[in-house]
Amino acid sequence: MKKYFMNKLGKILVGFILGMLLISMIPAGETAKDIVRKADEKSRGNSLQSDITIQIVRPTWTREMSMKSWAKGTDLALVLITSPAKDKGTVFLKRKREAWNWVPSIERTVKLPPSMMSQSWMGTDFTNDDMIKSTSVVDDYDQKILGEQVVSGRNCYKIELIPHPQAAVVWGKQIVWIDKTDYLMLKTEFYDEDNKLVNTMVFSNIKNMGGRTVPTRMEMTPADKPGNKTVMIYNNMVFDKPMADNFFTTNNMKTVK
Repeated sequence: MKKYFMNKLGKILVGFILGMLLISMIPAGETAKDIVRKADEKSRGNSLQSDITIQIVRPTWTREMSMKSWAKGTDLALVLITSPAKDKGTVFLKRKREAWNWVPSIERTVKLPPSMMSQSWMGTDFTNDDMIKSTSVVDDYDQKILGEQVVSGRNCYKIELIPHPQAAVVWGKQIVWIDKTDYLMLKTEFYDEDNKLVNTMVFSNIKNMGGRTVPTRMEMTPADKPGNKTVMIYNNMVFDKPMADNFFTTNNMKTVK
């Protein structure tokens, strides 16, 4: 019996030593979460103010909207619609995990329940969650590098995002392509809970804006609606300008310009 336990202990020690040797042989490098975090931080900074044009394209018609957006960190965001006239003054607010919508035509603030995050934002191909970022690709998902692939002439990491079991997210899975040099997110595929592709977003028109090299055009295309797409164009971006937390309040939704 003693000999058996000694042999058993020896095998455990050998296994432990071999495991430590294998770990020491793995080259030091970034994890998938590190890469996603860098891309996310690059796109938003400590704060971001932007002027945006949105083009909704359908097989028989097109529509254009303009808006202003403010964001501070990952917890605070506010979006103001500035045109067309019928939507002007509509505001969306995010504070941590909560979101509100101010509708000027009825002078009412509506709190958006989690069930509305997957619905279309203002008739576009973006969801409410896409626009006000109620969930985090860093904190609400597990990240895994699937490989490498060239997108728009740039070498990219291909990374799979699987939501945490208890995370209140819209998507069953995301696959993102992130540029290896500048940490630019260049493409995202959005899947439902049945692993069916729903939307694809492609980032392009990379330029220096606000002192950063960033994509300034995003095109969202639904998988099952041929001829439909929504294009978001950043006309101006200002990064890291100080903003007070009390800018992001339900009271300010009614007066922001």
